Amino acid sequence: MGFAFSFGLLDGSVSSFDFASPSKEIQWLVSVFTGIIFCVIVYRLTAILSSLLFMGYGKLSSAQRIEWNNRGFSTFHALFASFASLYLLTLSDIFNEGSQAELVVNRSSTFSNSVLGFSTGYFLTDLAMILWHFPALGGVEYVLHHGLSMFSIIQSLLSGQGQIYILMVLFSESTTPFVNLRWHLDTAGLKSSKLYIWNGVALFFGWLVARIFLFMFFFIHMWTHFDEVKEIFPLGFYTLLVVPPVLAMMNIFWFWKIAKGMVKTLSKAKHSK
Repeated sequence: MGFAFSFGLLDGSVSSFDFASPSKEIQWLVSVFTGIIFCVIVYRLTAILSSLLFMGYGKLSSAQRIEWNNRGFSTFHALFASFASLYLLTLSDIFNEGSQAELVVNRSSTFSNSVLGFSTGYFLTDLAMILWHFPALGGVEYVLHHGLSMFSIIQSLLSGQGQIYILMVLFSESTTPFVNLRWHLDTAGLKSSKLYIWNGVALFFGWLVARIFLFMFFFIHMWTHFDEVKEIFPLGFYTLLVVPPVLAMMNIFWFWKIAKGMVKTLSKAKHSK
């Protein structure tokens, strides 16, 4: 039997949703565990390949090697999530305005469910590592980011609602490879290299597009489709009103730090010529 969840509205009325069928429950569990397993595999492969291809890997401290490998599966998930989200949002017809009679906030597919499940597995794995090694792999802001992300993804996965907005936020993971490469180059002693400088510039513009402009489009889309957004079950509706603004503020704060870092790096590079 599927799970039935009930949520009370502020005025005391109650809405019920049959969130899952047995086949969907199995699909979700498989996709979540697949995400976890892939994270473990890529973590191990990163260690093996790095020891073979990067002479300095063996000289890193234990804490640095853990973070090095952790950022390996972080990059892997970011590439998967961003390409999958881009496909579902632009190339697939699932969320095209006139492709279906169903409200855009109620649309989902087997593939979109699998993507959300896979990402849930990643966030669970990464959050577990962050907490286990806290605060070496990230502070409270990372715990907050991952916690809010998982909370939102799981709600959307179980209800099948609001997936268009979850996928927009997942696409913002496209900036993560630049963040991770920046850290890898710094740790490898290549902070003065041209690759580090160009990666910093790419990070700045990538962040501007994927985490600033995209979030602006996100809020505009919500506003213009608010009559549909109100049809989302109560907890999901209020989560959609609260979580994205929090993530947007975090993105703006990090963007400010990225901009300062880029200006500093470009200034140093200019004076070193």
